[in-house]
Amino acid sequence: MIDFSNEEKEAMVAKLQRYFSDELDQEIGQFDAEFLLDFFAEEIGKLFYNRGLYDAQAILESRMDNIVEAISELEKSVD
Repeated sequence: MIDFSNEEKEAMVAKLQRYFSDELDQEIGQFDAEFLLDFFAEEIGKLFYNRGLYDAQAILESRMDNIVEAISELEKSVD
């Protein structure tokens, strides 16, 4: 499970409560919002986490390709 600080968790719970109120016209209590957040973190959070890793890996691979290309351009020809 992904661990968040108390401040982060409070902010996410507030966003869930606001979403339920604004978009679904329903009130959700603190406990229920925390329970829902824990569910998302446990069941869905891993997918977002893995996607972030894949995206970071793609960026690193692209940067490494640029470095390899730059080093190749510095090579001196040998006869």
